[in-house]
Amino acid sequence: MFQEYDVIVVGAGHAGCEAAAAAANMGSKVLLVTMNMNTIAQMSCNPAMGGVAKGQIVREIDALGGYSGIVSDKSMIQFRMLNLSKGPAMWSPRTQNDRMLFAEEWRLALESMLNVDFWQEMVSGLLVKDKRVVGVRTSLGIEVKAKAVVLTNGTFLNGKIHIGEKNFGGGRTAEKAATGITEQLIELGFEAGRMKTGTPPRIDGRSLNYKVMEEQKGDENPGKFSYTNTKPLAEQRSCWITYTNEAVHKELEKGFDRSPMFQGRIKGLGPRYCPSIEDKINRFSERDRHQIFVEPEGWKTIEIYVNGFSTSLPEDIQYSAITKIPGFENAKMFRPGYAIEYDYFPPTQLKMSLETQLIDNLYFAGQINGTTGYEEAACQGLMAGINAHNKVHEKEPLILKRSEAYIGVLIDDLVNKGTQEPYRMFTSRAEYRILLRQDNADLRLTEIGHKLGLATDERFQNLLRKKEAIAQLTKELKALRVEPEVVNNSLIELGTATISEKIPAENLLKRPHIGMNQLKKIDVEIGKVLEKYEEEILQQVEIITKYESYIDREQKLATKIEGLEDYKIRPDFDYDRVKALSSEAREKLKKIKPETIGQLSRISGVSPADVSVLTVYMGK
Repeated sequence: MFQEYDVIVVGAGHAGCEAAAAAANMGSKVLLVTMNMNTIAQMSCNPAMGGVAKGQIVREIDALGGYSGIVSDKSMIQFRMLNLSKGPAMWSPRTQNDRMLFAEEWRLALESMLNVDFWQEMVSGLLVKDKRVVGVRTSLGIEVKAKAVVLTNGTFLNGKIHIGEKNFGGGRTAEKAATGITEQLIELGFEAGRMKTGTPPRIDGRSLNYKVMEEQKGDENPGKFSYTNTKPLAEQRSCWITYTNEAVHKELEKGFDRSPMFQGRIKGLGPRYCPSIEDKINRFSERDRHQIFVEPEGWKTIEIYVNGFSTSLPEDIQYSAITKIPGFENAKMFRPGYAIEYDYFPPTQLKMSLETQLIDNLYFAGQINGTTGYEEAACQGLMAGINAHNKVHEKEPLILKRSEAYIGVLIDDLVNKGTQEPYRMFTSRAEYRILLRQDNADLRLTEIGHKLGLATDERFQNLLRKKEAIAQLTKELKALRVEPEVVNNSLIELGTATISEKIPAENLLKRPHIGMNQLKKIDVEIGKVLEKYEEEILQQVEIITKYESYIDREQKLATKIEGLEDYKIRPDFDYDRVKALSSEAREKLKKIKPETIGQLSRISGVSPADVSVLTVYMGK
């Protein structure tokens, strides 16, 4: 019935879709197994992609040749670039998306790939031989052979849904949980844990009074995620902002004695930075209101996502509380919010390639590794798909450095530090965030994607043209001279110092008050030069020029630290022989089995003294 596949991907959420697409486009024969073909790439939580640090990840996925950026662009109903008032390292693209269109675009993309086959059923176990995965077993008892398996089970592993005092098995509302895999992995020696996430109630948009809310429009000139020729939005849908109040909080508190979270029925830890509304009013009792984002679920649907009101309180409490929010007085509820508990496997049990240490050719990606968020899941799926293909075809794994991508930061954090709560990406987690901007993801990663066979030749040629244009404009700005009598009046108007002699145009661009738009107006001749270049090139040169010293400093630091990545550690190295090691470091190193001195130095619990001792010892 089934052939032997190169790669089987279990689960068709954001991680599973990227994993299947990557392995298939690189040439592997892929089977994508999902419990429900109608929920491929389902946006289980809010209908949005990107945001702070997450937007950078989506652009990196796209630059490597993944699909999340393309699908987001094709299904977006609003685009906003966040943090524009801050430096470019903080700029973060975000789209509001049509939930149904997003899933449809992903499914159509996957169905267009000849190397992807589909099977709808639950995978109940793995086929393992001599500590190597050789396939999967389904709930019908069907065995399918494969050279590698990628598990992207999301919240489905022994998932349990909580609404007030009620709880029942499920991986998502109206969908059953997946069983069997956790128990087998524990038998094989894996350590497992429980985590929790939640979602808010959905509301009939026709029942809301938007007149008392703040309108949140998209950007006047909307951008996009993908470096391909996807089209920016011609029209957009607004979101809205309202707030909770003391009446809402008092109503919610009436349900605390029936709360599964406060009564201890939920054991798993939830996301710190996306708490439930009951958690917010309990932890931040001094605040008299909390922000609520009212987000449309698509172009045509009337369904509304109430961002900021995630809850697992009883449905009657949810309803009575939400009708106390301004604009929600006559709200009609489609379905209540709920919390969901699920199994995960601490990611310190993985190699940097996302292959498990215990079982060869078995890869974990997404929430199974303790992360939260579509973007975090998608980038892990992409990397797991790439590395599963590479392993099957006897190629080296792709390991992105912390200075190369937020994706590299995320995986490095997971494998070397682990996580006790749902891991979410922030710009503060990246020590090289001036290098890892959203605007230069293609400059950092498209060449890598092209070598893998994921980024097309057309993309690569566009990249070369872009690099050439950046270099040419930079050269021209160094060569062009501005004269005092031409520019000084304009400089005074801009509130910046005048000049006493001819200086390169580049020097003016380095000033805080002067960008490319001001430079065009200051000097007509310079304006004529700048008009030859696309906005993307102008922005790139402006950022590089203004932040040249910071970029250079970070690059030098990254190069210095990355030298440690060249020092490989034998897989069978015996840490017990190094008596000067701290006991905590020895325990962590034996568990994580770092592959390089660089990785070793980033493991939580390994001190600089431990690194020094090991470097000297290994040097001998």
